[in-house]
Amino acid sequence: MFTLNAMAFAAMIVSILLIVHPLMNPGSKTFHLNAKNAVKNAFFVSLIPLLLFVSEGQMETSANLKWFDFGLTNLSLTTQFDKYSILFIPVALLVTWSILEFSTWYMHIDPNIGGFFKYLLIFLLAMITLVSAGNLLLLFIGWEGVGIMSFLLIGWYHARSNAAAAALQAVLYNRVGDIGFLLTFCWLMKNAQSVELPHILSMHPTTILLIGFIAAAASKSAQFGLHPWLASAMEGPTPVSALLHSSTMVVAGIFLLIRIHPLLSQNQTALTICLCLGAVSTFFAATCALVQNDIKKIIAYSTSSQLGLMMVAIGLNFPYLAFFHICTHAFFKAMLFLCSGLIIHSINDEQDIRKMGGLQQALPMTTTCLSIGSFALMGIPFLAGFYSKDAIIEAASSSYTNSMALALTLIATAFTAVYSMRLIYFASMLHPRTSPVLLYNENDARVLNSLTRLAIGSVLAGLLISNITLPNNPIIHTMPAYMKLTALIITLLAFTVAYDLAKTFWTTPPVNYAASKKYDPLFYNQVVHRTSSDIVLNSAGQIVTHLMESILLKKFGPDHIEKTQLQPIKVVRISQTGLIKTYLSILFITLVSALMI
Repeated sequence: MFTLNAMAFAAMIVSILLIVHPLMNPGSKTFHLNAKNAVKNAFFVSLIPLLLFVSEGQMETSANLKWFDFGLTNLSLTTQFDKYSILFIPVALLVTWSILEFSTWYMHIDPNIGGFFKYLLIFLLAMITLVSAGNLLLLFIGWEGVGIMSFLLIGWYHARSNAAAAALQAVLYNRVGDIGFLLTFCWLMKNAQSVELPHILSMHPTTILLIGFIAAAASKSAQFGLHPWLASAMEGPTPVSALLHSSTMVVAGIFLLIRIHPLLSQNQTALTICLCLGAVSTFFAATCALVQNDIKKIIAYSTSSQLGLMMVAIGLNFPYLAFFHICTHAFFKAMLFLCSGLIIHSINDEQDIRKMGGLQQALPMTTTCLSIGSFALMGIPFLAGFYSKDAIIEAASSSYTNSMALALTLIATAFTAVYSMRLIYFASMLHPRTSPVLLYNENDARVLNSLTRLAIGSVLAGLLISNITLPNNPIIHTMPAYMKLTALIITLLAFTVAYDLAKTFWTTPPVNYAASKKYDPLFYNQVVHRTSSDIVLNSAGQIVTHLMESILLKKFGPDHIEKTQLQPIKVVRISQTGLIKTYLSILFITLVSALMI
């Protein structure tokens, strides 16, 4: 067993070194091809630990490098390869390989394509660091790494004000999570004298500690209240959106909660916060996706909705179901983004779905993959999304849980079917609504290979991963047939209603209705940003005014003059008595003093 663990550890280290290798020569003309090949080779090497894990059924290996020794405590860099990291890293590498291959076609006219691939590689390394961290210090390094690289990649077209603003917005929202993370880090250093995960997981947690972890996860995984940056991040190039929203960055928060789930499971308050936050997030994001017309924004809000569903699984105390959904979601979400990028490129950089249509004739492979991805997202039986999504909704409906959270989750499931149907309908069906002279071209091996790999993953990943991730003795849900079929019935019903709506309402020209601001995400942004800015600036203004006028000016102005002049005035006043005797005495003393001198 020790030999197998050592072999798995060595294979993981080799795969990481393969990714690092192209970064040794970043100035190479073929850097983007070297990067793509390095990730491909790393994927095949990372399959070795996965196969060993599948054959053995259990595997965990770790290494420790001491960094600082403080006597009572020490800071070390600890790596840990357990079932979560051994399964997640091959998924992340396969998805990234496909995205990098697609990027060689998508970004081929960009003069700085080498820099773009360099950022993507560092981004991937930061995520692998986060996943394979055995303590909070190394996890925090990976956490900050994905944060700063997301800033650089979202703002890739930084000359555009929207892209620069979106990058800054992502950083600012993630600062909230970093405050929560640092709060827990400092609390643990003070009270537990350790940030090693095995030590932390053996202690009894306080609610404040867990709220810090949940705040960190909520900002990184774009939960309700901290969600606007996720849709704004669509200003980056499409491969960035695909990588950011599938296997990296956004799942980092959920992954953190999966890592610390033994602590969460001991605290009912923390689980309830996760459940309610996830339910509201999945419902709100699905509602926003219904009314978007930008193809990338629809897919972005669907990501936010699925992250809410993962948070619901954490709240139900089923962390392995949340991890299962992370792995299946990576395939079909990356594929949806790549399809949208191909469509946008083909119709002259147009992102409005109302200006698409009839693409099943012009781009058959792309629209097929778009449909497969949308069906997997909806949870159509035996595609990847079905295994994980259905399991979470079954667990929710058969648990002793908050009925409102369950209702919101089921409504969000119905809405998922509606916006997926709307996406397929506008992009693929009916007649073309684009300019007739535009060139459609998907006959490039780099595009077709990427989409094919992700499509196979979107079909088969659920079945394969379900046999690995779920515990050896999974909880058997005893439930009536109608409860078992709840998710499927709601999805099919919503899909049917959406198709009916499509035939009657979506094709008719809009009447002059006043635009509702309720579901406009920009309205939310303006309210939150304006309110927070006003409160901060007004408070700062009042504090500064008080400091300047009431304290500084008064103390160094009138008050200072009063205090410095009062003593001399008192002395003079005492001497002016009006008695001749006093004046003669002073004259006499003055004369004697003068003579003596």
